[in-house]
Amino acid sequence: MKATVLTGIHGVEIRDVPEPEIVSPRDVLLKMKSVGVCGSDVHYYSWGRIGAQVVEYPFRIGHEGSAEVAKVGSEVTSVKPGDRVAIEPNVACGQCDQCLAGRENTCRRTMFLGCPGQLPGCMAEYIVMPEECCIPIPNHMTWDEAALVEPLAIGLYCARQWLDLRGKNIGILGAGPIGLSVLLMAQHFGAGKVFITDKLDYRLAIARRTGTTWTGNPDREDVVTAVNAAEPRQLDAVFECCGQQDAIDQSADLLAPGGTLFLVGIPESERISLPIDRYRRREITLQNVRRQRHCTGDAISLIATGHIKPAFMATHHFPLAESARAFEIVANYADGVIKAMIDCS
Repeated sequence: MKATVLTGIHGVEIRDVPEPEIVSPRDVLLKMKSVGVCGSDVHYYSWGRIGAQVVEYPFRIGHEGSAEVAKVGSEVTSVKPGDRVAIEPNVACGQCDQCLAGRENTCRRTMFLGCPGQLPGCMAEYIVMPEECCIPIPNHMTWDEAALVEPLAIGLYCARQWLDLRGKNIGILGAGPIGLSVLLMAQHFGAGKVFITDKLDYRLAIARRTGTTWTGNPDREDVVTAVNAAEPRQLDAVFECCGQQDAIDQSADLLAPGGTLFLVGIPESERISLPIDRYRRREITLQNVRRQRHCTGDAISLIATGHIKPAFMATHHFPLAESARAFEIVANYADGVIKAMIDCS
């Protein structure tokens, strides 16, 4: 079968690889349909690593996917051949202390699609996943929408970190797919004013069309002064979704005393710094966000019922054979891209 493979920094090839086979009685063979190019995929493409997760080439990429069930193991009961599914990319062990505490996203033996040393990515014609990672979708949901469930589940998880977003004023620093997913979920849960920053004007235009309160470009204006002028009591929470040091610095002056900074974005560097004096005096809480847990099914339901409409994020489409072009466009923020989708069928 064909699969997208990273061969080095900025190196992408389509290679013939062995078609996967069902091994466990609870395995499901999936014919891949749509796969989104994620920001973390671009980290591997551009730098060959995310922190301690270092790529060994050749490396199969991709974890945001939708698929049709092609074949099932003898003990599979929840799906059958021909079913349409969204893919939960995290295969948790179910036995460690984290899994038993309901924290599968920090499973000590996690196996994640397209993650170095773990599972081959899903940007391919076929993959095999355990039954519990194959979540049925309704017939009216598109393949793109089902692939977008993965980033939307992260946005849902972010929104749920705050016990009650109703009426809360928040900031979202970074208007890429994750920042926009947080926006959609924050709106769904009744957030008050939502302030969004990004260095790309086309992303800010999309955020405005999606209904945010205010947008600003930190390369052209003092966003801290502007937000604080619009909301003198400052923000209850800030979701940092771009992984940039300057955004983390800005959060210290955007948050009200007692506010919370959610670190969602993945920094390029292994270390960040905090303006600790301002954080300490204001008693700011810092919360890291690691992917998501228990949100995939609910994200599917929100899309299926029309409460969340994410199709606008799928701005570009490429066949599997043109994966290299998709990565180039996403890595360079070219052509107004929000999310590039790969058609693997």
